Amino acid sequence: MNFEAALAEVLPPGALLLEDEAKRPFECDGLSAYCAMPRVVCLPETAAQAREVLRICREHAVPIVPRGAGTGLSGGALPLREGCVLSLARLNRILEIDVANGVAVVEPGVRNLAISEAAAPYGLYYAPDPSSQIACSIGGNVAENSGGVHCLKYGLTVHNVLGVKLLLADGELLELGGKVLDAPGLDLLAVVNGSEGLLGLVMEVTVKLLPRPPVAQVLLGAFASVTAAADAVGAVIESGITPAGLEMMDRLATRCAEEFAHAGYPLDCAAVLLCELDGTAEEVAEQGAEVAAIFRRLGATEVRASQDEAERLRIWKGRKSAFPAMGRIAPDYYCMDGTIPRRELGRVLSRIAELSEESGLPIANVFHAGDGNLHPLIAYDANDDAQLRTAEAVGTRILQLCVEVGGTVTGEHGVGVEKLDAMCAQFSPAELAAFHRLKAAFDPAGLLNPGRAVPSLARCAEFGRMHVHGGQLPHPELERF
Repeated sequence: MNFEAALAEVLPPGALLLEDEAKRPFECDGLSAYCAMPRVVCLPETAAQAREVLRICREHAVPIVPRGAGTGLSGGALPLREGCVLSLARLNRILEIDVANGVAVVEPGVRNLAISEAAAPYGLYYAPDPSSQIACSIGGNVAENSGGVHCLKYGLTVHNVLGVKLLLADGELLELGGKVLDAPGLDLLAVVNGSEGLLGLVMEVTVKLLPRPPVAQVLLGAFASVTAAADAVGAVIESGITPAGLEMMDRLATRCAEEFAHAGYPLDCAAVLLCELDGTAEEVAEQGAEVAAIFRRLGATEVRASQDEAERLRIWKGRKSAFPAMGRIAPDYYCMDGTIPRRELGRVLSRIAELSEESGLPIANVFHAGDGNLHPLIAYDANDDAQLRTAEAVGTRILQLCVEVGGTVTGEHGVGVEKLDAMCAQFSPAELAAFHRLKAAFDPAGLLNPGRAVPSLARCAEFGRMHVHGGQLPHPELERF
């Protein structure tokens, strides 16, 4: 029996896509510059069906690209032309809200925001909140170790996931963690968070739920220079205050977001800081006064605080709309995701401005300033191949700059195919070889998401001497594990 016929026997009607038009929505993730048509798309509705798809792919030596909601921004779910896209979007049940233990148990296709919606009647919520939280899935959040605007105080996905059930390529179900804070043995749960589908399929997730703070207020500070805003970020953290979120947008990002979302942002400044404080009313009032004083001392031209919940949500709507708002200045954007020490914010942002001028491509900066997680948005036209090549080159240079100042090439979007070159700049051959050995321990046949997240040693040997375009080497066979 051929591959497609075998899949048709184990999947329900409508769960196996073979025609190009049906497969087209799966040819890319949120990083839409890179596209490929997969051989098949599978949409299992149960864990048993997913295990069967894995078995058939293993028997036919067909590589598998796991996929969640498709909102990723590094090409981690980019299909392989000879491969199977295995989507877990239909496994979308909330299995349990355990109020006594403060956890939720969910399937991988459950939307991030749906967890908080289900927990809301109990005064609880799930803290990590990526800008795509209305659509992104918890399985994808685990795969990419996603963050969000409140990750400064409440942590990334890895800090909020207590347990994972992982389906390995050989069909074994591995249970890591659970409803308790720790488990004996090696911390394989941390290994799975951010593993980008290389190690197994996330089939079930146990997440931590937190009590919703009684009061939350966001302070907006407008600054005449990006450097002054960067200095204010460091000063807030130095004061001993840990904001729930501390976000920064430069002039271009602020203008685009305001035109799109009408959040009430000032447009006559070089940078805007958004600092959210939460806790009791007394805590928020005291810390808010201190933050406002810091902003003014460091040159803020305007400081104001949200007066009610509607205004707070409107201010955050602008920040979370900044990415799609870039469509007002260019058809496409290339989103970077580097992380740097906070003390280097001013220096790195100045260099990004220089790269924008040198390349002729507008770059908007909107990012998690409190933990130094940058998101430069390089505006370009994907229909112009020269512009795409320039955007790729500028993006790689920005990530190299992050490494040079003591940072890393990703904070929450993962590596996917977008940052394979940048990984060569950050890690030595010995370190990369260790990553490959870990991958082989979980997936000896190398069928799960091959060629993603960890570059081959052959690729890194060519780094700097060969232009890599569209996330691909001229010799793709070098990428196979």
